Amino acid sequence: MARAAFATGLDPAQTAFLFGEGGDHRSGDGAVVSAKGGIASWLDLPEPPDPKGLRPKRRYRTVWISDVHLGTRGCNADMLVSFLRSVETETLYLVGDIIDGWRLKKGWYWPDAHNEVLRRILKMAHRGTRVVFICGNHDEMLRPYAGLTFGGVELLLDAIHTTADGRRLLVVHGDAFDAIVLYHRWLAFLGDKAYELMLRVNTTFNAVRRKMHLPYWSLSAYLKKRVKNAVQFITRYEEAVAHAAAERGVDGVVCGHIHSAEIRQFGAITYYNDGDWVESCTALVEDFAGAMSIIDWLAELKKNAADKAPVAHEAMPVGVPA
Repeated sequence: MARAAFATGLDPAQTAFLFGEGGDHRSGDGAVVSAKGGIASWLDLPEPPDPKGLRPKRRYRTVWISDVHLGTRGCNADMLVSFLRSVETETLYLVGDIIDGWRLKKGWYWPDAHNEVLRRILKMAHRGTRVVFICGNHDEMLRPYAGLTFGGVELLLDAIHTTADGRRLLVVHGDAFDAIVLYHRWLAFLGDKAYELMLRVNTTFNAVRRKMHLPYWSLSAYLKKRVKNAVQFITRYEEAVAHAAAERGVDGVVCGHIHSAEIRQFGAITYYNDGDWVESCTALVEDFAGAMSIIDWLAELKKNAADKAPVAHEAMPVGVPA
């Protein structure tokens, strides 16, 4: 377990904390907890009380999230934690780019909220949720460990998910269908630099918006939907993924990678993209009848704020005005 944690850029103290290899760690609320013996003991710490009252958790058969990019300033970790605390699910798929190893190699950025995301995921696994981590290109350093299980989390390169109504879905991050990433790696890193700059501008822009009591707004998502070449790329990407799914003989495909949540039909193949937690803050869910839908968590937080209603089991995350 230690080797996998080091590969993500975590230091020895964080490795011990996350994987229970001994030593103590100070939690976000200031309490010192022990990480000795197997799964870290902080998994059994009680949930903090909700000052605004409790709402029943939503129950799903399956939840898919991807492109969280922990280790970057663009990650909306607080919003993701609030979402994960609001749901119960039999299976949670982490569809790649959960930890941004590309960014961590360039410099360390890891606030407490990013620890809380990992804590929440490991706690779900500890309490019986099947957690499947599909390795992406930004967390490609985990790919050599595919087939192993760490802290109750299964590491895989891809998976086949069977829905409640019997449909077989290929679950894959999707970078293999991105010709720039696959064949022109240096262009991918150049694009990553430009994207990082845009996210920095977006962070500053939203800091100003918060002071003006305005909601979060994603510059990158806005530009992506309006720039012709980006729209054409997304369309070609979706077609390529659907074609690959048809060749695999499945009924549909679930992916991430392009930060664009979508449900589309390509002939007999249903294409699902669960979006991201940098720009749109979306997840894909399956109910117990097999019906699939996209949850726009940012839109729900804004609605809850406007209605002055509490979010399930948690106060309003940072960046969303109450």
